[in-house]
Order: sequence, then C-alpha cells, then structure tokens
Amino acid sequence: MSIFVNSDTKVIVQGLTGGQGKYHGLRNRDYGTNIVAGVTPGKGGQDVEGIPVFDSVADAVAATGADASFVAVPPKAAPAAILEAASAGVGFVVCITEGIPAQDEARVYNTLVRDHPGTRLLGPNCPGIISPGKCNIGITAGEIALPPSADGPNVGIVSRSGTLTYQALHELKEKGIGVSTCVGIGGDPVPGTNFIDCLREFEADPETHAIIMIGEIGGSAEEEAAEFIAANVSKPMSAYIAGVTAPAGKKMGHAGAIVSGGKGTAQGKMEALAAAGVRVGQNPTEAGELMAEIVASL
Repeated sequence: MSIFVNSDTKVIVQGLTGGQGKYHGLRNRDYGTNIVAGVTPGKGGQDVEGIPVFDSVADAVAATGADASFVAVPPKAAPAAILEAASAGVGFVVCITEGIPAQDEARVYNTLVRDHPGTRLLGPNCPGIISPGKCNIGITAGEIALPPSADGPNVGIVSRSGTLTYQALHELKEKGIGVSTCVGIGGDPVPGTNFIDCLREFEADPETHAIIMIGEIGGSAEEEAAEFIAANVSKPMSAYIAGVTAPAGKKMGHAGAIVSGGKGTAQGKMEALAAAGVRVGQNPTEAGELMAEIVASL
C-alpha cells in the first residue's frame, strides 16, 4: 500500500500548457504516473504530447474520471485553481506554487474545510508527493527514490523542507532502504496537510514500518506532532529539525520558518520530539543513519 496516492490514481495537471506545468507534468508521466489530462482555460481541445487539454477541471473529470490534481499555476491563479478542483469533486490536490499570500492560503484552507471536506490539499509551496514505483505528483526527481520491498522494512517520510526531502530519499536509497510514500507538506504558514495528517496515515499503512519526520523552525506544528506521536504512533521514528543556528525574528527561507516571541525554536522542537520517543539527529545525514539503525533492528 501507500498513503494518499497509488498506481491507480488518475491525475490532471492544471497549467499543463505552461512552462512549469509541462516540464514537471511530463516528468511525472514519464515516471509512470497516470496523467490523464491537462486543464488550461481557453485551450480545450489541444494536447501536450498526447495528453488532452480541457477548458475546466469539471470537463476533465467528466471525461477521464480523474481523482487527483497537480496545480502548477502562478500565485494569483492558484487559489481559484485549487477551489475549482475541489468543486469538481477532485479528492486530492497538490499545489507546488510558491508566493501565495498567507491570507489567501487561509481563505482557501477554510473554504475547503467548510465546503469541500472530501478534498485534501497538499501544499502550497511544496515539492509534492511520491509513492516510489507507483505515483509521483510534483517536482521530486523519481530516480532518487527506492521503491518499497515486498517484505520491508519500508520507511515513510514527511517533511516541511523540499531540499531535505530529496536528501532523505537519496540517503535511504544509498542504504538500500525502500520508501512507502514521501510527502512534502511545504513550509508556508497555512499548509493544507500537516504532520499529524501524514503520521496518522503512516501509522495505519501496513507497508510503512518506520517514519522519518523533517521539520524546521517556526510555528508549533512539530510540537503538536510530538504530542500526537506520544499518544498515537507505535512505529519507530527518526527526525531532524532545520534551523538550529537561525536568529530570532528573521524569516529563514520558507514563509513559516521564523522564530518569534521565543517560540518555534529548533531546540524546543527537538526536545519535544525526543520526549515523545523519536530519535532526533543533529543533521540530515545523522537522521538517515538513525533510521538505518532502526530498520536494521526491525
């Protein structure tokens, strides 16, 4: 199994005719992802290397039965694109767009919760999701991910950082450790899917035997995840928190990565996770080595 997506997932690309949408959409298709359509208003009837393009998500869903969407459009258009997909009944929406204002993210998130509870948003400003060997939606390079083995042990990954997501995938592959699913939740202040959502799914997934969590400074998501782990997660975990040397009050890369009012520090997050029984690495490589030790003991 895997979480959120699998080999049967039918994906549309909103923005397939644009530069980023075409580049990453075709890479996803070449990986083996079932890309069934693209959506660009005004360009219905065209195709991109054999992928049909529709004017609306509703038209694409009606024609293909798509149940997932990859949103690769500019920040101004992204909120409307996400809600269009939800209105058309798409159950899983991945938005990689960076630079969406936080108030727009909050409005979209709350609209989904209120009006479209059947739709899960991943992102925005995230690398997407990959279930190696089955489905890749987003910008992750599929070649750095080792598919899960039938007997395991296999690892699930959830991360706020795109680059560290790639490093975790690559290091596990170098160690011969398969990955069930890797989820990049993004580093914006209002993510559609959070750590707890992913941890809950990994805990229930029989193909996932251990979990790596990669967090960063800012907000309280990691502390909240630690509370959830202590009460609900039985599978062994390792973790890394980025930003140990970050100065207070300065935004570090991601919009949500800022220490303010003495809260959101890397040290506080590391201590909370360690108290919940998670093995915390001092750098990304150590987190991978800790996971290799965990896997060897399973």
